[in-house]
Amino acid sequence: MTATIGLGLAALGRPGYINLGHDRDLPPGRAIEDLRARTHELLERAWQGGVRYFDAARSYGLAEVFLGEWLTPERRDELTIGSKWGYTYVADWRHDADTHEVKDHSLATFERQWPETLQALGGAPDFYLVHSLTSDSPALGDAKLLDRLRELADDGVRVGLSTSGPHQAETLRQALQLNGPFTAVQSTWNVLETSAGAALQEAHDAGWFVVVKEAVANGRLTAKAGETPFNVFARRHGIAPDALAIGAAVAQPWADVVLSGASTAEQLESNLAYRVDGPLDEFVQQPDEYWTERSALPWI
Repeated sequence: MTATIGLGLAALGRPGYINLGHDRDLPPGRAIEDLRARTHELLERAWQGGVRYFDAARSYGLAEVFLGEWLTPERRDELTIGSKWGYTYVADWRHDADTHEVKDHSLATFERQWPETLQALGGAPDFYLVHSLTSDSPALGDAKLLDRLRELADDGVRVGLSTSGPHQAETLRQALQLNGPFTAVQSTWNVLETSAGAALQEAHDAGWFVVVKEAVANGRLTAKAGETPFNVFARRHGIAPDALAIGAAVAQPWADVVLSGASTAEQLESNLAYRVDGPLDEFVQQPDEYWTERSALPWI
């Protein structure tokens, strides 16, 4: 099996994000209309390029709204939409806000955000995930929430979770041990951070749908990172570093979709030109090191 490429809207639906050079990628004013136009452009380019999986979240600013505006009934029939709940966007369209999103995995938050997702998208997504579930989240032990999510699954929506942090594998295995409702996962995996790989294989073997996020490590596996060992390696092999990084994720036998997080047409074109190469084990970091560096990235 070879994974397909999807487009994630984390860097498009709001004016601030942690990707390297994000402030230079977006239109200077970063007004709502500017990002609406940019998002629609990227969605259209991705569609024309064969992308059929699109990913959003309640906390991605207006990402769900922008996606819903772009959809037509004909497109909706041919594509798959994933979204996420559990974080609330609170930056008030400021890229320099002190706080951009607030986490709350309670039943009350689900009941508030599910109708918001339905309204923004014009209907139900195919996948609805608990956003960035970590081992300290109460969600996996919340019987009432899990029952509600089972109801959603019974209605035909694939329920899942996304993971984050150095203990992704532990969180995923906790979810795998439950008797439902989860049958999908979205995890960070890239050539720097591979620690969730074995758990993702277990999820795949259990019939879960597996999506890879942050395949270019928020820009650290792109030319924007400068003369890193990985970028030097990619150049010597005649390939853009982001395309090499995307290809490494696509090559994982457990992956169904690998997300591009492109926010410019050039980035999307380069991501779609991925190439599957040999093992890249020499670039792997320890999970704590990787996530410490990620947490230090500024919102810009």
